[in-house]
Amino acid sequence: MEYTYHTDPGHGWIEVPLSELRRLKLKPSPYSYKKGQLAYLEEDCDASAWTAAKRAAGEPFQLTIQHTDHDHPIRNFSRFGG
Repeated sequence: MEYTYHTDPGHGWIEVPLSELRRLKLKPSPYSYKKGQLAYLEEDCDASAWTAAKRAAGEPFQLTIQHTDHDHPIRNFSRFGG
């Protein structure tokens, strides 16, 4: 399956359906964001946990990078646990 890896000059996030986080039993940190039925997993910790869970489950994935040269709008979404 293909996922989008959003980046800006300071950070990056992988866009993942919330239902997938529940299925993989992952609980994102307050550094990740959510909007609607999507999670945006921050690259330093939560995205690594997601990739490890996907590999452990034997679920292949591909990332498509989408970069912006300005602060990404994701930074204005709701945070997990906040």
